[in-house]
Amino acid sequence: MRYITCLLFAISCATAGAADEYELQYPLGLKPMRLPKDNELTEAKIELGKQLYFDPRLSRDDTISCASCHDPKKGWSNGDHFATGVRGQRGGRSAPTVINSGYSYFQFWDGRAIMLEGQALGPIQNPIEMDLTLEECVEKLNAIGGYRKQFQQVFGTDVTSAGIAKAIASFERTVLSGNAPHDKFKAGDESALSEAAQRGSKLFFGKANCSACHAGPNFSDAAFHNVGVGMDKDEPDVGRHSETKLLGDRGAFKTPTLREIARTAPYMHDGSLKTLKDVVEYYSKGGHSNPQLDEELFPLKLTAEQKADLVTFLKEGLSSADYPDIEPPALPK
Repeated sequence: MRYITCLLFAISCATAGAADEYELQYPLGLKPMRLPKDNELTEAKIELGKQLYFDPRLSRDDTISCASCHDPKKGWSNGDHFATGVRGQRGGRSAPTVINSGYSYFQFWDGRAIMLEGQALGPIQNPIEMDLTLEECVEKLNAIGGYRKQFQQVFGTDVTSAGIAKAIASFERTVLSGNAPHDKFKAGDESALSEAAQRGSKLFFGKANCSACHAGPNFSDAAFHNVGVGMDKDEPDVGRHSETKLLGDRGAFKTPTLREIARTAPYMHDGSLKTLKDVVEYYSKGGHSNPQLDEELFPLKLTAEQKADLVTFLKEGLSSADYPDIEPPALPK
């Protein structure tokens, strides 16, 4: 009898899961992303992840959520040089956007986490950010009846750290931006880009060589490059080198997406460049020279008009009218 009961429960869960399957809708310009086989998307899991993403109770003092540093109103970043965590503590790197982050295998500026499931739990445990051990976080959420009930429905267990990671990752995979004027122009709508943006596009994919790193549908090769930012300091942030210990990775950071780039200032891993005009000026000069500077970096000697056209393309061409401005949900009690 016990075997039959368990079997019926398993069949019931499988049937519910199949009915709840969620199919991502990809905007124009984006390709289907690779989804992990052990974390299929379902509506219930995405909704649970959305609640966890916006819930400050995942932090020690109930003040910091994922959305605090990755705010939909601020390009899914935080509009500041650095991320700020519990007790007003400041990190040493800017908060990268969540937009289209599901396309990246390596996560964080230095690639220290694998896929979104590997990234999701990092900030919770970081003493500067949310400052909770996983054990404390699980215990805290299990004390909230609404969460415990949803975890049972989605995963068949009480709250677990693995479930937290999978739910948040599932929600973040739905944060997509495409269907921008650049995509419409490529699809044949010649009126989608202004003349200045068209000139900027030709520079981007041509003389300026921006597409050497900002490649593909997501405008990122998802690789790590030393572009010289911060390398003029006495003790520079070594970036990817801290993970690989390879000299060639010294000062290298992951290429960010340029989708919705106009919304995510300030720029670079240290937030040191305030505007897109500053960014274009920096690259036009060839970056800061250092032994590991990428070979793609060299003085471009762009004219004032060319710089302005590049900025216009970045602002106009890669900003979507379908920006994923997601509102915070009601949180479980």
